Amino acid sequence: MKYRDWIFLLTITSLITILSNLIGYKTPISESIPGVLILAGIALAGVILGKVIPLKLPMILYVSMLGLLLASPVSPVSKAVIEYTSKISFMAPVTVVGAFAGISMGKDFQTFKEQSWRMLIVGILVFTGTFVLSAIVAQVVLSLTGAI
Repeated sequence: MKYRDWIFLLTITSLITILSNLIGYKTPISESIPGVLILAGIALAGVILGKVIPLKLPMILYVSMLGLLLASPVSPVSKAVIEYTSKISFMAPVTVVGAFAGISMGKDFQTFKEQSWRMLIVGILVFTGTFVLSAIVAQVVLSLTGAI
């Protein structure tokens, strides 16, 4: 994908995130804009790093590492990054990502149908197993730490 395409997608995602944050979490647009711009800037910088650095690593790794570095206590901008991005509800960007995932699945629906009903059972087992094991790990850790 070209940089122009990434900027277009990040702009659309940012606008939908601001709208989701306004409608779902009653955060004013003026308070959402700085946090969304920071998140979009981190994502775009991660995209650029992924194309510039000659290692074959997933782009999400660059975005995550950059976000962690900017928000870590060693960063001179961590306070501002945390302050502005904390006003963006976690679920607001997830709504956008979920919509994109749904559109993507719709594009591959014919392939999904060809996999037959067995794929549905595998999916249900994977989701159930992930949920149950996560709950068990959380129960054990919270019990060991005395939180429950």
